[in-house]
Amino acid sequence: MDKTELLATLADKFAIDSFSDHSNNGLQVDSRRTEIKKVVTGVDATLPFFKAAVEAGADLVICHHGISWGDSLKRIAGLNYERVKFLMDHDLALWACHLPLDAHAELGNNAGICDALGLVDRKPFGEYHGQHIGFSGRLPATMPRDAFTDLVRDKIGRNLHTALFGPETIETVGVISGGAADMANQAADAGFDAYVDGELNLTAYNICLQQGLNLFAPGHYATERFGVRALGNWLANTFGLEHQFIDFDVPW
Repeated sequence: MDKTELLATLADKFAIDSFSDHSNNGLQVDSRRTEIKKVVTGVDATLPFFKAAVEAGADLVICHHGISWGDSLKRIAGLNYERVKFLMDHDLALWACHLPLDAHAELGNNAGICDALGLVDRKPFGEYHGQHIGFSGRLPATMPRDAFTDLVRDKIGRNLHTALFGPETIETVGVISGGAADMANQAADAGFDAYVDGELNLTAYNICLQQGLNLFAPGHYATERFGVRALGNWLANTFGLEHQFIDFDVPW
């Protein structure tokens, strides 16, 4: 597929220009290639991921967490230099999608989590910089909290941390992937039985303690594997591109 056409399609599909985001969404490092046959996706734009992508024969890599945040590439030195140099040495383009991939109703991280948990009656949830980036929903049937804990651990991530101060049965759930512990107050204010995000911090723990909320945090990485994998599969199914998702055993 023509690279210019592919990049324009991705930008339109995820409406990257409509998000107020500290990530510079879209093409972060270009290449001389004009034709894309194989796309490799991953969560983080790390050197191990880039090396695995080259070994896999990638023409384009797509990440959730790219290398360009605000003015972070103002100076190309240290690790920034090593990552950019590696991509350029291997003529490998990098496309990144942060909040737009969290929020996408079909292919996003939060949509994928909702699918995995079987949530129905979904609605946008979790306001961040004036935009909703997560979803809320309910289980088809009320579930004991212990059983919901097992479901999250099984379907999302085994490195699960919890703050269990809400009801002992779960029906309504708010979902925001990644580092959204500080948004637990929105789930508590909405009266949800449970909140699923990637991380648990002290602020969120105290919110749960004081407002009677169950929080389930199976890991930042674990909650953000869904989007890039779905994006790559969509490209494969829609345009016939070869796709490979590269996973890593990340405990956070």
